Amino acid sequence: MKKRTLFNKIKKEELKAGDHIYTWRLGYLYAHHGIYVDAGNVIHFTSTAGREIGTGTDADRFIFSSSSSLHSKSQCPTCGNRPRNNGVISSCLECFLSGGKLYRFKYGVSIRLFLAQVRGTCTTAPSDQPEDVLHRAEFLLSNGFGDYKLFKNNCEDFAIYCKTGYVILGKAVGRSGQVGGVVASVAALSCVCAYSVMSPSLAPIGLGTYCISRYLADIGVRKDAVKIAVQKIVSGDDLHYSKWLLETKF
Repeated sequence: MKKRTLFNKIKKEELKAGDHIYTWRLGYLYAHHGIYVDAGNVIHFTSTAGREIGTGTDADRFIFSSSSSLHSKSQCPTCGNRPRNNGVISSCLECFLSGGKLYRFKYGVSIRLFLAQVRGTCTTAPSDQPEDVLHRAEFLLSNGFGDYKLFKNNCEDFAIYCKTGYVILGKAVGRSGQVGGVVASVAALSCVCAYSVMSPSLAPIGLGTYCISRYLADIGVRKDAVKIAVQKIVSGDDLHYSKWLLETKF
């Protein structure tokens, strides 16, 4: 039971409407995230319809060509004819998982549990009610979630927004715990390099820096997180969100 608690793996029959779910891709290289709706349906955000990550580089094309998740949605009789006008799509649970295991992202966790889940698969921020989560997901399915950006506006950012309603102001990275982990790793490595001459034992320094950086990047404690209604996300008529759009334009 403790192992399942730590690693978030669940069975399909445990799913509830409004759950933030994810599955690992290419082993445990990265995770794809979405919001479970009902009757085996998932709403999730992709770089373009039917793709899960990417910035249009040669590396992305290599990842896609190597991934088992590349099977065309048209091969599925359930998902084949669904509209894909933007990066927010609806698919069946099986297509979302693409053969991977099912996990549920956790909200409102303690600091201890947050730091124990080193891959960024939980947050200290509380989740909103399921009806609010589903409303955001379904609204964005019809209206889009902007341009996909790997470090600022990715599938995990989408799912976290649906669950909490928070957006990040300024030019910092987005809500994604995966990205927060990468940033924390860079900070830890920089700290270790800076103290390499003075300290004979660098492991505690690196670990401490990593933990602090990860915690400060969490959506539950960030000072640049602002709650914005989903209608204003799409229309951009909120003053704070308009400022964010201008600052992240480039």
